[in-house]
Amino acid sequence: MALIGPGGRPVTSTPVQNSAAAGASPHIKDSGIATFAADVLEASRQVPVIVDFWAPWCGPCKQLGPALEKAVTGAKGAVKLVKVNIDENPELAQQLRIQSIPTVYAFKDGQPVDGFMGALPDSQVQAFVTALASGAPAGGGHDHGHGGPEHAAEVLAIADEALAAGDIGTAAQAYGHVLQDLPGEPKAVAGLAHCYLKSGDIERARATLQLVRPDGVNDEVIRAVEAELKLRVNPVPRGEIEVLRAKLAADESNHQARYDLALALDAGGEREAAIAELLELVRRDRKWNDDAARSQLLTMFEAMGAADPRIIEARRKLSGLLFS
Repeated sequence: MALIGPGGRPVTSTPVQNSAAAGASPHIKDSGIATFAADVLEASRQVPVIVDFWAPWCGPCKQLGPALEKAVTGAKGAVKLVKVNIDENPELAQQLRIQSIPTVYAFKDGQPVDGFMGALPDSQVQAFVTALASGAPAGGGHDHGHGGPEHAAEVLAIADEALAAGDIGTAAQAYGHVLQDLPGEPKAVAGLAHCYLKSGDIERARATLQLVRPDGVNDEVIRAVEAELKLRVNPVPRGEIEVLRAKLAADESNHQARYDLALALDAGGEREAAIAELLELVRRDRKWNDDAARSQLLTMFEAMGAADPRIIEARRKLSGLLFS
């Protein structure tokens, strides 16, 4: 997988021709921002359309391109391939959140339904195209690993248990195993990012999120990690807790001190206590600092995930304060 560098290309790379000319088959064509809607969104209402985002300088693209073209040609019109050069269409790449290349999206009925990043073995590319052409459910193209979805579910369960128990090493290995079988699997990507968060490596956690397959960028588990990362921006040191409590003892109306106390508590792993302080701040002055307390609460709720039982009571209390 080639990371997109400044200016759209790595400094050290040498331009090369794409491995196979698009247009060799009537089911393969080049496209760009001006024709994307017609070539992809509208066309996918007739048959599934695979979009290959590539660039002339990208080595892995040279591997993936011919495999995609061969598989699509063999499908004999059951699926189409559209190739987009990101150097010539940077706005389109930005709109679709292309983080690295090659990236492949599969569209059906005008919507992305599947995808992957990086160059896959020819057999996996063929399986991806075959599943799409045969009308397999979205996500079917990812079942290429030797383990399959049932095996992945078992390993994910082991990883989740290890992470909950604080065994970060075991959890990270298990999530990595799933990603070998199912590249870009959202739960595995989110889990591995959580491992880095637990170890304090914020940057690697943020970079790990970029591994998620294109159709998983809005998955709840990915959004939860993104929310957790927001909470880690400029946290108040835990060592400030007693100082801030002293300030509140001297003046309970010191909203900044209460807000900072909530951030310090959360940084120290005391999220319930942090939520309690933010709720109290909303009760005292709901609009303080442009609704900062409510905004922070909503970010915490998203980071915790809808299944967290603590959220139900906290949301009930927040609603009561906002609408009383």
